Amino acid sequence: MTDANNMIREAIDPEEEAAFLDAIQKWIDKEVKPVVQKYDHDDVWPAEIVQQMTEMGLFGATIGTQYGGLGLPAVTYAKIVALISSYWMAITGIFNSHLIMACAVERFGTEAQRHLWLPKFASGEIRGGLALTEPNAGTDLQSIRTTAVRDGNEYVINGSKTWISNGINGSCFALLVKTDAKADPRYKGMSLMIAPKGDGFTTGKKFKKLGYNAIDSTELMFENYRIPVDNLIGGIEGQGFFQATGGLELGRINVAARGVGLSEGALRLATEYAQLRESMGKPICEHQAIQLKIGEMVTRARAARLLTFDAAEVYDRGERCDLQAGMAKYFASEAAVANSQEAMRVFGGYSYSKEYDIERLYRDSMLMCIGEGTNEMQRIIISKQWVKQNPA
Repeated sequence: MTDANNMIREAIDPEEEAAFLDAIQKWIDKEVKPVVQKYDHDDVWPAEIVQQMTEMGLFGATIGTQYGGLGLPAVTYAKIVALISSYWMAITGIFNSHLIMACAVERFGTEAQRHLWLPKFASGEIRGGLALTEPNAGTDLQSIRTTAVRDGNEYVINGSKTWISNGINGSCFALLVKTDAKADPRYKGMSLMIAPKGDGFTTGKKFKKLGYNAIDSTELMFENYRIPVDNLIGGIEGQGFFQATGGLELGRINVAARGVGLSEGALRLATEYAQLRESMGKPICEHQAIQLKIGEMVTRARAARLLTFDAAEVYDRGERCDLQAGMAKYFASEAAVANSQEAMRVFGGYSYSKEYDIERLYRDSMLMCIGEGTNEMQRIIISKQWVKQNPA
């Protein structure tokens, strides 16, 4: 089994990165901006957009080139996510959830698992996500109840998961289960499985949400669902808790990047509107009240970007980055909420109109404070890691 710390990614050529980001921007302008409001308001899976993201290789963005992926470092990946999120955050969740699943297999899986699954993940032939959360277990993963009992060369799985991204349109999930319900401490009895849809694996209702529309969030149910023992990631029971949380480092960098995108998108919209909207005979950007808001928004967005790239750089060096990722996720998500709210104030009454994109950024932003570990938990992680690194 590969140690997570051996996953080192070199920075790509700056010109290559710039060209890739330019291609993403052109795709956004041509394909995404014209349809985002329709998909968001109707809450419909964006099949055409997903196919385009597949063709661009985004479902293999961070998967190694030896398995058919792009092998992008986390820094470049974060820039891509931030750019897309500044226009439409939800679609980044479609490939991020998938890449966390792939990350678990690439970092912790056996060679046979990597060669079997990763090329299919990278090409988008198989798309899916991460199945951790349960009705009684969110941040406290050790409280999960879904069980996997070995029966010969198979595991028999029973239980349920909830709030799973790509639950309906995905076909395979990294599934966290209890293989030893009596283990003490509890995390030693947890394992992570590669779980493709099949008999005994059913999808429940799609949740209606305040924001983060178009991507499906749903329940997954398992009733005597069987998978081969070869689908146990890494081949050793009891490693699932650390495998899942290791993947969440990339997930938190992604959420931070989404926060960067939302904060920068809100800033962009507010800046444009403040120069066009006039009050008392001059553009409102010339009023001190608006200038104070924009000044704070610029600073928040920039600080969020720098914290996020700092975390991504540590991740790319193959080092543990829960402190940096926690700080980035916490600050950038709060920056997204603050900037989108301030942008709503800049827009005034028009911010409540569905015709303006700012209301979507406002609705989407709060999720970043909750997803991939609440910000309350992030602050606890930050504090514990900081004290550990700075003993008296």
